[in-house]
Amino acid sequence: MSESTGSRSSAHGTSSSAQTRLTSIVSHLRHSSTSHKHKVVVTRNLGPDIMPLLLDHPDLEVITWPEDRVCDRSWFLANLPGASGALVMLSEKINAEALDKAGRTLKVVSTMSVRYDHVDLDAIAQRGVKLGHTPDVLTDAVADLSVMLALMAGRNSKETTSIVQNGEWPNFNWAPFSFCGPQLSASSFSPTRTAGFIGFGRIAQATLARLIPFGFTHCLFTGNPTSNSSSSVASSIQAKYPTLKAVRRVGLDELARESDVVFVLAPGGDKTYHIVNEAFLKQMKKTAVLVNTSRGTLVDSDALIKALREGWLWGAGLDVVEGEPNIGLDHPLVREPRCVVLPHIGSATNESRLGMATLAAQNLIAGVLGEPLPAELKLTK
Repeated sequence: MSESTGSRSSAHGTSSSAQTRLTSIVSHLRHSSTSHKHKVVVTRNLGPDIMPLLLDHPDLEVITWPEDRVCDRSWFLANLPGASGALVMLSEKINAEALDKAGRTLKVVSTMSVRYDHVDLDAIAQRGVKLGHTPDVLTDAVADLSVMLALMAGRNSKETTSIVQNGEWPNFNWAPFSFCGPQLSASSFSPTRTAGFIGFGRIAQATLARLIPFGFTHCLFTGNPTSNSSSSVASSIQAKYPTLKAVRRVGLDELARESDVVFVLAPGGDKTYHIVNEAFLKQMKKTAVLVNTSRGTLVDSDALIKALREGWLWGAGLDVVEGEPNIGLDHPLVREPRCVVLPHIGSATNESRLGMATLAAQNLIAGVLGEPLPAELKLTK
């Protein structure tokens, strides 16, 4: 009896000891597995279609800003130490402070944006950190919006919708030429239509493609591409769209004088700051429309306000404004009846944002795993 009891006690002790050792081993394995994961910091929740790409990845430990608003700088900096990668928005400044917080473990910064003026390129290059961004994905969305703004500004959409919204339509006194504006498409009265592009990259060329069915006959461009390649680009564009009578690189003065619609689509920066200024605006046709879907700093707001008030051009359609987002109801451009202002929604289609988020996630994953980024901005030290 006692021997049997002792045997059972011994067996129970052995089983308990084995269970403890097994638990310890499992715990060790789990800890070991976690410790070998790459920590990544994500500054916005990218939704149910994209987050599983990161959360379900076996090699990632994902730290995500938990609130649906711009990430607090203090939270971002506090979570950067030891991170292998960071997926950020335009709101996050990637400067020496942030890079020093992350330390030597940081391999990649992936921004969910085409632009990267929130990133200190010199600082990130000096540390050998890769930079991913999301070009091409939003080309069609911005081109669509550019044409939309040209139509809205030319056809007085702001003035006319306000009549309906303010309940003034029932008492409105119609007249034969009430609220008429310049037609975007070619007509028997205006058989020649000229589009002018400040900057002639992917988005500009996609915008031109949308204008061809409207009967545009001439295309003028300045800025990129470089002068060495402009002739070949012009030839290829004209071959692609045989209804175009001319595609030419010109100076800013000629572009201002000849264009029925001027599309501002050049990159931002010191070289293009206020490229559309008072001198440019004074040369535009009185029936012309200015569209800016690039960067607010390219257009001198004060000069544009003066131009609209004095009738140097017909109207303006802006998706970007210098000083945004601090553009209130009292801003002179918002108050101008022939100036349509949108809150920087160029890429705001479901398709574009999903594409941008997917590419940003793919850039992040590739960077932390030491693989080529799908869309990397090449930096030089």
